[in-house]
Formats: sequence, C-alpha cells, structure tokens
Amino acid sequence: MLHLAMSKNIVLIGFMGAGKTRVSSQLAKILKRPWISTDEGIEKQEKRSVSQIFQESGETYFRRLEKDIVREIAQKQNLILDCGGGVVLQPENLANLKKTGILFYLSASPETLYERIKHETHRPLLQGPDPLPEIRKLLEQRKVFYEQSDYTITTDHRSVDEIVQEVLTQILLLQRLPKGPTD
Repeated sequence: MLHLAMSKNIVLIGFMGAGKTRVSSQLAKILKRPWISTDEGIEKQEKRSVSQIFQESGETYFRRLEKDIVREIAQKQNLILDCGGGVVLQPENLANLKKTGILFYLSASPETLYERIKHETHRPLLQGPDPLPEIRKLLEQRKVFYEQSDYTITTDHRSVDEIVQEVLTQILLLQRLPKGPTD
C-alpha cells in the first residue's frame, strides 16, 4: 500500500466530465482517505439535486452554497476533494482550497468532455440543444482559473487508472522535494 506522509488534501478541479469523481473515488480507496464531493455535500444539505437548485433557486444561490461548503471543507485535512466544475469561479474558493490542499486540474478537450457527458441530463449548464459550443465557451472562461492549480493532468484518451497513477506520482515527487532552507 502507498503511504502518504503529507496531510494536505488532494483537490481535483476541472470541467464537468473531466473525470474528477471517478479519479477521486479511486484515490480515496488507494490512499484510504475520506472522499468528499462538493456537489454531493450541497445536495445532501439542500435535500435536492444540483439541477433542481439551479432551476428553482438560480446559479447565484448555488455558488453561495458552494462557497460555504468549500470554506468548511478546506479547514480539514487528509481528504480527497472532488469539486464541482464551477468552484473555481470564486477566488475565495481557490484561496481556501490552496490553504490545505494540493490542486490537480483534470483537463480535457471540449470534444472529449462533450462525448463523456452528452447523454447526461443532470448538467444544468448544458441543457440547450447544442451543448458543445457552450462547453467551449465555459471552458474558455474558466481556463484562467483552472490553470491556477498546482498540477495539470490531461485526461483525453486516458483511463482512470492512468490518471490516478499520475496524481500519485506527482504527490510522491512532491514529498521528496527538499523543504527549503532552514534558518
């Protein structure tokens, strides 16, 4: 079993369909750490789905809930965090996640994302007749925020196991880095 000496959270960010949920689930099993999904936490708290929240209360309300849950989760350690695709839209979220976590941006092309989510009906921002242009637009808007992560991992044409292995490799390399000068 892999031993992870650091207590920092492992935080996965990226667009819907990038693989965050599947990768975080695998990481939690391998590292024997609790796994938290920001979207699932919001759904549990609100007792309704993300789609329902968007439809009934609006995106602004959802983003406020998201900010609250990120603030709460970011105070903990040793977690695997699977963040909703828009979590990066609020600078406060990125700052809070970076305080106690290592951020991995799972990146994929708009075409890959579309192929992965085209049959899903629970994606509130993609309910139009042709979601691919919307994916491109949202991805372009969020790119600058996603790229503030510590690491970027491309998920196009890669299995969950390959992506998990890359995350684990980066974490192990990080543990081996010298801590810096001591005074």
